[in-house]
Amino acid sequence: MAGHSKWNNIKRRKGAQDAKRGKIFMRHAKDIYNAAKQGGGDISMNAALRLAVDKAKADNMPNDNIERNIKKATGSLDGKNYEEITYEGYGPGGVAIIVQTLTDNKNRTAGEVRHAFSKNGGNLGENGSVSFMFDRKGIVIIANENGELDEDEITLEALEAGADDIIVHEDAFEIITSPDNFSDVVAYFTESAYEISDSELTLIPQNYSPVSEEDAEKLEQLIDMLEDSEDVQEVYHNLDESNEG
Repeated sequence: MAGHSKWNNIKRRKGAQDAKRGKIFMRHAKDIYNAAKQGGGDISMNAALRLAVDKAKADNMPNDNIERNIKKATGSLDGKNYEEITYEGYGPGGVAIIVQTLTDNKNRTAGEVRHAFSKNGGNLGENGSVSFMFDRKGIVIIANENGELDEDEITLEALEAGADDIIVHEDAFEIITSPDNFSDVVAYFTESAYEISDSELTLIPQNYSPVSEEDAEKLEQLIDMLEDSEDVQEVYHNLDESNEG
């Protein structure tokens, strides 16, 4: 399971995205939006949002950007009606893909998503065509780069906080929660002064699809093209990244 872990995906994704400042802000914007959408826009009452905002400010994201994404999530931005639309389909090699978007122009968003799939060897499907292959979970990453944290202690605290499972990595602990317990687990570890490297509600594949090196490259191009759209909030897939090719 560790080979398919969210932590490995996060590290790879951040390594690619951090090459551009705009990508950094995009990632923070998504985290802020998701946290506010799930737990409300009051930072004092939403530990996940507070963490997302703190990380954004640490990377010098402007306050206006932060406030705009909170307002988008709570439906109070400029009087516009933002709609969440999810697209499902298959990428190169039969990899299942879910694209979550937030838009005030459905036609624009649909066109961009459809173009990204068709240009990179993918096919859009009907709603429900791949979502049954994923489980919704909360993920909380506790950094352990110096190996100073005790595995047994973290495991016990995670269970006490309400987590479902924990994956141990060389440099981090990946704590998995139900969506309902996510905010409580984030609040628990925040208040306990642990360094939370990342936290999010996400979709975790039930099974993973290995593909050829060529298809993996095409899939990466498809995902990059989708993530370049400002309407796209998140892209999920079930590529087996531990055994490509």
